[in-house]
Amino acid sequence: MQSLDLSATEVVKQVAGSVKKKRKVHRGGPSNKLVKSAYVGGNQDIFPDIMRLYVKPGSIVADVTYGKGVFWRNIPSDQYQLLPTDIRTGTDCRLLPYERESMDCVVLDPPYMHSPGGSTHAGQTAFEEHYRNNGSGNQTGVKYHDAVVSLYVEAGAEAHRVLRNRGVLIVKCQDEVCSNRQRFTHVEIMEAYNNLGFIAEDLFVVVRTNNPGVSRMVKQVHARKNHSYFLVFWKHMNGNRIWQAHQ
Repeated sequence: MQSLDLSATEVVKQVAGSVKKKRKVHRGGPSNKLVKSAYVGGNQDIFPDIMRLYVKPGSIVADVTYGKGVFWRNIPSDQYQLLPTDIRTGTDCRLLPYERESMDCVVLDPPYMHSPGGSTHAGQTAFEEHYRNNGSGNQTGVKYHDAVVSLYVEAGAEAHRVLRNRGVLIVKCQDEVCSNRQRFTHVEIMEAYNNLGFIAEDLFVVVRTNNPGVSRMVKQVHARKNHSYFLVFWKHMNGNRIWQAHQ
């Protein structure tokens, strides 16, 4: 007959021996070749990594501000079903010719600085004629930085319409100083898109390799911006709010 006078140590050993140990399964292999959150380089260098991480090959992708296609320079043309449009081809990113919930991914990169005039947007004449946020306010009723954010919000709402549930929205933006006030555009976009029904999933920092243009100033008040962002959102309508990587 087993003695009832067991020490605490013996009791612990008996309980531990009766519990089956779960086998640990180690998947994957060690690697430092991972997609990073910050890069020094051009948009064409980081964009392929973002697509590889968040958008499954073969997906239908609407780049609604395609421009010269810089983002896609290092991506094989057959990797995605790309639908390139922009205002120069007659398609406003706020009024897309696509059916509701028909896209797997939308890419958005509108002019992200207010236009005080002069040569600020010398290389974006076509965009500037339509999205001029100084005089016309992007046709939104507001001007300057508020017009910039308004354009992002209206384009984001349209992206939400055409994206399927859990579809991905990739947004390029940059913070700016307007009327001597620091405006953290990426934060304003995140807050607005949360209200639209998007979940902010990731943020990538792109540091330019050259210096910003020279500006006339008596005394510098704020740090000069030499970095921009790629923001990754996904549309949540129902189900799990945790992002699941594609297979």
